[in-house]
Amino acid sequence: MNHTFHIPVLGLGYSIDTPLKVARYGISSVVSIVDDELTERMRKFHAEKTGETFTLIDKKESDSRARRITAYLNLLDVLVKQQFSSLKAQSFEEGTDLNLYFELLPERSIWRLKYQEMKSLPDGLQKTAMQSELIEGITPGAIDVNIMSKVDKVNYNANHETEGDDFTDALAAMRGFTNSTLDSSVIISAGLNPRLYAYMEKCTAFYPDANGAFQKKIILKVSDFRSALIQAKMLAKKGLWVSEFRVESGLNCGGHAFATEGFLLGPILEEFKQKRGELAAELYQMYISALKTKEILEIALPEQRITAQGGIGTAEEHEFLLNYYELDAAGWGSPFLLVPEATNVDDETLNQLTNAVAEDYYLSNSSPLGVLFNNFKKSTAEEQRLQRIEKGRPGSPCTKKFLCTNTEFTADPICTASREYQHLKIKQLKEQELSETDYQRQFQSITEKVCLCEGLCASTYIKVGIMKPKESKAVSICPGPNLAFFSGKYSLKEMINHIYGRENLLVNITRPNLFINELHLYVDYLKKDIANQLEELTTKKDKYFNKFKLQLLDGIAYYRALIPELKLQDNLSVEEMLKQLLLAEKSLG
Repeated sequence: MNHTFHIPVLGLGYSIDTPLKVARYGISSVVSIVDDELTERMRKFHAEKTGETFTLIDKKESDSRARRITAYLNLLDVLVKQQFSSLKAQSFEEGTDLNLYFELLPERSIWRLKYQEMKSLPDGLQKTAMQSELIEGITPGAIDVNIMSKVDKVNYNANHETEGDDFTDALAAMRGFTNSTLDSSVIISAGLNPRLYAYMEKCTAFYPDANGAFQKKIILKVSDFRSALIQAKMLAKKGLWVSEFRVESGLNCGGHAFATEGFLLGPILEEFKQKRGELAAELYQMYISALKTKEILEIALPEQRITAQGGIGTAEEHEFLLNYYELDAAGWGSPFLLVPEATNVDDETLNQLTNAVAEDYYLSNSSPLGVLFNNFKKSTAEEQRLQRIEKGRPGSPCTKKFLCTNTEFTADPICTASREYQHLKIKQLKEQELSETDYQRQFQSITEKVCLCEGLCASTYIKVGIMKPKESKAVSICPGPNLAFFSGKYSLKEMINHIYGRENLLVNITRPNLFINELHLYVDYLKKDIANQLEELTTKKDKYFNKFKLQLLDGIAYYRALIPELKLQDNLSVEEMLKQLLLAEKSLG
């Protein structure tokens, strides 16, 4: 891999076709395959745009979800290969994509160094030979996919009979990926799903060939070492190798936030660094034992990458993570929402993001999954939610039903963001004769849920011009809090130059170090959690809070000791970082 960063999954639609925009430059990105309606509509859009054949896969057809996902991923594969072939056929004249490929690479890339050497040569055989070497040596970025393991509803046929375990949402999406022509990875996020892991054991694409190579690889997105070890062991015992652990900050990230019990990113990465070899060796023994039972030839220890993402904002932070923690790469997500060349953000939302302040980004309970969700106050979806409450009709129509999990009032699961659920829940609330304060608190908790299935696709449909007449134009967007420090619309080259330190998009911006920013997010999170539990504080919860606090204090001590190693930003002094650590420590009492 030539680049030292990747673009993680961004909502449902924001990175749905990002590979078509960046893969030809060697940049890897991640596509969500949660919504097969979105993949089908985007397949139609891009097939018609590029002259490729499109045949509709109707939702009522057999195994339509998996087949739609496969068809879309195959189209991405075809189009990226066409783009890359076209790029390699270009000359090294100024302004070509071929030149841009090398100009975007990090300074230390061997291919960038060779490119610069080639540019300095006089015309002749040596220069021509070197140009051929450069063209033959480059590769496109990976088209990776993301599956949220929690989004795994059971599906029914016309007779209301279950279609079987292999046809639940997560398993069908996994089948859609493994049946595709992609040579890439699936990122599994949102925790453990034994049913999904059992299904993956049946997927031959995850097993090594006679040369020990994998057609499809597995990446686990994790928030701490313990969860990584537990999940990787489960997979290794099935003969499935985890090729990468993608460590994400619990709170300083976009989308759903899976808060740890006070474990901070720095100490977590330190544990991965210290135990990396031991982890790989332990998993390898389980893995080869499992391969033997399947009569698959034993292979040498496969590569196992460690990467991190969440809240990275400067070239200094990027380099520090790579060098100190010996990471293979780092993820840059939310800042790419401000890069129209890379992601799908409609003009109205993009303008709101560029003018937003820190208070516009907040951690909410908006997700019907019951998991914390990074939200944006100025989104049109939030505006629509408040308008519906004002009109006495809270909740959303539920058409896609990906997040239907609640059976409190109905035999079939329904979504907590739906109008049906919120109507029934508020009716129940009114019957309880609560005080006005308690009623309002619970009413707000019920109506805070929003429809993510529609909202996280709307911006894409608006931007590419395929919004249907009766569809809601209300946009949900879920940037991480780090986006508050970026306030412009950037070109792809500007953002990549910022990542590699060739430009600085945050000139004159006062921004805490990413570790400090995450620490303050955790301190605030703990204080709010304690405040919400004060009236019904149990012994168990009290122990949890104390453990959480001690972990944060351990993290603060770790960061104090780390300061001499940190390459701080020009506008961030050692004294300021010590001051921020002391402030956090005092806040914990």
